[in-house]
Amino acid sequence: MQAGLRALFAGTGASLCCLFLLWVIYSHLLKEGQLAVGTCEIVTLNRDSSQPRRMIARQTARCACRRGQIAGTTRARPACVDARIVKNKQWCEMAPCSEGEICGLLLNRSGWTCTKGGGRIKTVTVSFLQCSFTFVV
Repeated sequence: MQAGLRALFAGTGASLCCLFLLWVIYSHLLKEGQLAVGTCEIVTLNRDSSQPRRMIARQTARCACRRGQIAGTTRARPACVDARIVKNKQWCEMAPCSEGEICGLLLNRSGWTCTKGGGRIKTVTVSFLQCSFTFVV
């Protein structure tokens, strides 16, 4: 009976050791630049304030999305969204505006606007895989 318990404990210890080793390797890979599935990170952010009362910002994000998802914007941050939203250009369905802002589609569906009280309008246009953000105060 004791031999069986010793074998069980040895097997459990070996399994735990293997799991720990896999976790260390996985966390090391994440540190090496791989994103966890379902997450995004901003790669570049360029701002141009040369025009009065207007700021133009271009942002590039890198995402690791699940099947059926694509890089998009949720609550003014890069996020993985349903690919159907992008395909059909139903931008407001991905909740792209910040808290307290109202989303509206541009007439040609090339992007959306986020309107906040006080007349502040943020216009976002999508071009291929990049979004250019124009903030009008």
